[in-house]
Amino acid sequence: MKNIPVVMIIFGGSGDLAHRKLYPALFNLYEQGLIHDNFAVIGTARRPWSHEYLREQVSDAIHETHDTVDENELKAFASHFYYQSHDVTNVEHYEILKNLAQELDDRYSAQGNRLFYMAMAPRFFGTIATHINDQDLTGSGFNRIVVEKPFGHDLASAEELNKQITASFDENDIFRIDHYLGKEMVQNIMPMRFTNPMVQNIWCSKYIKNIQVTLAERLGVEARGGYYDTSGALRDMVQNHIFQIITLLAMAEPKDLSSASVHQAKQDLLKSLIIPTPDDVKKYFVRGQYLGSDTTFAYKQEPNVDPESTTETFVAGKVKFNEGPIAGVPIYFRTGKEFKEKKNRIDIVLKHINNPYGQAHSNNITIVIDPTSEIYFTINGKRIDQPGIRRENLTYEFSKAEMAKVPDGYERLLHDVFVNDSTNFTHWSELKRYWEFIDAVEDAWQKENEAGNPAIAQYLPYRMGPKEANTIFESPTEHWIYE
Repeated sequence: MKNIPVVMIIFGGSGDLAHRKLYPALFNLYEQGLIHDNFAVIGTARRPWSHEYLREQVSDAIHETHDTVDENELKAFASHFYYQSHDVTNVEHYEILKNLAQELDDRYSAQGNRLFYMAMAPRFFGTIATHINDQDLTGSGFNRIVVEKPFGHDLASAEELNKQITASFDENDIFRIDHYLGKEMVQNIMPMRFTNPMVQNIWCSKYIKNIQVTLAERLGVEARGGYYDTSGALRDMVQNHIFQIITLLAMAEPKDLSSASVHQAKQDLLKSLIIPTPDDVKKYFVRGQYLGSDTTFAYKQEPNVDPESTTETFVAGKVKFNEGPIAGVPIYFRTGKEFKEKKNRIDIVLKHINNPYGQAHSNNITIVIDPTSEIYFTINGKRIDQPGIRRENLTYEFSKAEMAKVPDGYERLLHDVFVNDSTNFTHWSELKRYWEFIDAVEDAWQKENEAGNPAIAQYLPYRMGPKEANTIFESPTEHWIYE
């Protein structure tokens, strides 16, 4: 597709997300011709900016993310941007916004197509969705909405938000964005599984012992303490990023690569998701908070964090399904702040087999998502200068030239929104199931908090989290591959 006609309204157009991610992504799509002559973007926020000032901000954002820029092309791109000072709680402002959208639709021949992007604080999502409906902001062509995470704080709030959004938009027009699904190696999970016989044939409970997902962050909460203390690692990372990855790892092969078939495979899997009991939470889940060091604050000492907070900055746990190719195989996850390094990776641990050498290790398949992009198979081989077996890695990785071609996750996902491909977005039925799992864990923890004995492990910064995370495995022979 080329030159898609549309008026795009970004709620939160003066914010950091728009500046760092959305504007550069839109410029790349403009250069590719996906949007070009017949589009306009309205940035909205409380600040009293002008059209010209927004265009300057857009130009600055492009210069910050691009080594070289054709200034004439950038000027032409920025000319499609307009600013409307907007209070999302003021109904009258939506009437002004509607009039501007229609004016731009006529000017750019956008054919009544509207794209709404919620790039604001999540507490405003429901308000915006309600007023898009009751003030009739939708156009006569297609109407699509992109919603950033978090989509709700628990199942009840997610259901209420979904009700507000579906008053204006069909499910197929709601794009719940998770930038992890735009990452190159996450998008490589399905091709790796379904196009390689040597992988596909061992992707079952007969051969896989466990799967381990680690999303490790090097930094603490820093300036985000106020937000983070109301969220925690489980809601912030597991409910979205980790569950998206797990679903791709555990789902059956879809009948084809259409969005409908991929989501059907995910939904069939998630029906069999085992919701943990309070006893399961005690046995297979660990929550923790990072301590301080000579140069860093402990979590409870961070700005805007409650000194008595029970919010977790680390969580490890177990997920299982009753159906699918790896039914019954434990999938372990961990994520948190203040790890020894920033790294996102998946380790598929294969079962040991009897062999005449005796010393052979299990084979593993490792997918490194960040900061590098690579897949490697850990296999056994002969030692060169002495008897015995050694471990070797067979690596699949991108060259520098290939890495330079990899689009940013937001560019990739915005492209999909424009062409109406919802494959790499979250369907409501999937999100609902994720929240049912998260709520079960949160409820168990809340009961511990209310009883006055929360089991919150403390861990030193720049390591791999609390040692208690080593106790969640079903078998004493299982352990974290990435240490």
